[in-house]
Amino acid sequence: MNLNDHTAFPQLDPQNMLGEIDGLPAQLQTAWELGQTPPLPAVEGIRQVVIAGMGGSAIGADLLAAYAAPLCPVPVFVHRNYDLPAWARGPETLLIASSHSGNTEETLSAFRRGIENGCTLMAVTTGGKLGALAQEQGAALWRFEHAGQPRAAVGYSFGLLLAAFFRLGLLPDPSGELAEAVRAMQSQQEALRAAVPVVHNPAKRMAGQLLGRWVAVFGTDHLEPVARRWKGQISEVAKAWGQFEFLPEADHNTLAGLLNPEEVILRTFALFLRAPSCHPRNRKRIDLTKQTMMLEGLNTDFVDAQGEGRLAQQWTLLHFGDYTAYYLAMAYGVDPTPVEAIQGFKAQMR
Repeated sequence: MNLNDHTAFPQLDPQNMLGEIDGLPAQLQTAWELGQTPPLPAVEGIRQVVIAGMGGSAIGADLLAAYAAPLCPVPVFVHRNYDLPAWARGPETLLIASSHSGNTEETLSAFRRGIENGCTLMAVTTGGKLGALAQEQGAALWRFEHAGQPRAAVGYSFGLLLAAFFRLGLLPDPSGELAEAVRAMQSQQEALRAAVPVVHNPAKRMAGQLLGRWVAVFGTDHLEPVARRWKGQISEVAKAWGQFEFLPEADHNTLAGLLNPEEVILRTFALFLRAPSCHPRNRKRIDLTKQTMMLEGLNTDFVDAQGEGRLAQQWTLLHFGDYTAYYLAMAYGVDPTPVEAIQGFKAQMR
């Protein structure tokens, strides 16, 4: 599809995924405000936090854990599996189950194990079995309303957790940073909207570069989960294969794998996410790693964050990636909303 013909997008996007992406800054602000009133778990002396979730519900937890790492006095662990680690037990462990539908089997398994282990419990969901179980157990239940795909509710899955951590005393007041993140996202998206032609739209141009290529997205520090988000959106929205990599770890292994198979290397696109708030040594690694890969024949590029501060730079890069994945879906001629392969697999598991 011609990316300049935005009036044709609804033919491929009847459920309006574009509207979800356009509304992400407002969703993030709404989630933060919504999180100021629900009941907090009755807990004292939190020693660790485990956030259980999968897919689009877990990415908000990843973003929160990365943002909180230099600020939170206790470890935050994102659990993407059944059950729980053996150390996740007792009331000093806060277990937060995050499931958009409330019916994610891995997350329900972790929540039930948390009940057995005597953890302090909290649930973030639109309802489902998790909502019912949380009510039954008297756990802190944070409900939100969202009828779309879980991946389109990332503002809720992050913003509610951010509010909870602040209200529990695990983070300093992030309201100023959050306001700057929303402002920076809104400012950036004026050049990313569907009506903006390719020549002036960096997300459409990026989608054009990624078309027909294997995409590897590199992130570091608080941008690690953003790289994961880019990969997830490329797969779920554009129905395309890709991978995410973290620096500095990738410089200790992935960098050695630039020779074979040659036909794949020549069609690989290495994309590096950059922000001024990243560690200075990691910023140098980004530049040098990109240079090394370019010299080995890979297609490479940077995407630079916008705004002031870690939160704004994390979220402007995430939002740019969502737009890029959407335009890549349009270029491939696929509906960006349904994930039939995932739904079919879940049916087989049942």
